[in-house]
Amino acid sequence: MEKQKRGCILFDWGDTLMQVFPEFSGPMKDWPRVEAVTGAAEMLAALHAEWILALATNAVDSEEEDIRAALQQADLERWVDKIYCFKTIGYKKPSCDFFAYILKDLGLSAEQVVMVGDDYEADVRGARRCGLKAIWFNARSTEDRTDEHERTIHGLEALPKRITELFKAS
Repeated sequence: MEKQKRGCILFDWGDTLMQVFPEFSGPMKDWPRVEAVTGAAEMLAALHAEWILALATNAVDSEEEDIRAALQQADLERWVDKIYCFKTIGYKKPSCDFFAYILKDLGLSAEQVVMVGDDYEADVRGARRCGLKAIWFNARSTEDRTDEHERTIHGLEALPKRITELFKAS
């Protein structure tokens, strides 16, 4: 019997799990260079046993099958249980309609879900406004924003600890 998962960790796609190379356009799976963000595979492997791991993206060039193909090229696809993309949902982050669709599909309450992403406005503020916990993946500066329902990480290796902190705080 499979162990009950604690909830869901939603990850932004570009510059959170996968490197974005601005010189390339079109679906990421077709780019000449496709790479995971440093530490992504190890972090996903560490969290997968306890959490539903899902991707939540505003990408306009890729559908779910394209996203899975790009994740496969970076050896991350096996860790991602669900993919939620703009092309399927019809809404983008930070819209509460985007997050409401995901919560309904997962059958979880907002308190059971944390959004992890590099875009503070769309990923963190959007998720927080809709009742989810959030973690800002800020690899670009030393700025740190922390409160009862929000944390900051500067590298993916810190994510498991911050997830534990967030869920103990609630």
